[in-house]
Amino acid sequence: MNQVSETSINDSYGTLIEPTTLKIQRMLPGPIERVWAYLIDGDLRRKWLASGDITPTAGSTVELVWRNDELTDPPGNKPEGFGTEHRMESKILEAVPPRRLAFTFGVNGEVSFDLEAKGDKVLLTLIHRRLPDRATMLKVSAGWHSHIGLMVADISGAKKEPFWDTWLRLKNDYDRLLPT
Repeated sequence: MNQVSETSINDSYGTLIEPTTLKIQRMLPGPIERVWAYLIDGDLRRKWLASGDITPTAGSTVELVWRNDELTDPPGNKPEGFGTEHRMESKILEAVPPRRLAFTFGVNGEVSFDLEAKGDKVLLTLIHRRLPDRATMLKVSAGWHSHIGLMVADISGAKKEPFWDTWLRLKNDYDRLLPT
């Protein structure tokens, strides 16, 4: 297998590994337990994605609560059709601390996060399966790309770009990159 640089991983777009399956990878500063905490701890997760208490046990449920306007200051220009809050019921499908978390994504498939220690770094691999249509795929691709970028910035201590401006730019990019 070819060695992939950290820069190329952190700058790369998600790819379709099957017609309805998105894969995104990012390299983060370790240790793996810290990255795991950003996945399961509601207070840490709300900084980059959504709040909600996760019990890392298969079969448990979680209500994820997105407040994207609160992720960055300023939040950027929110596109039409988005409210101030979005809630979603999800079910934990698999939890193997601190290496794997998989859960339903409401009615739009399943998401898994796999963490792999790479020296003092952690390779995060997100896979979102069973995306129902292209419109959802574009929203989700831009969303995961934006949200994971915020996690990388938070863990690294880097500046966070306005969420909505980033999301809209990435949605347009994915519209050009993903097959129609």
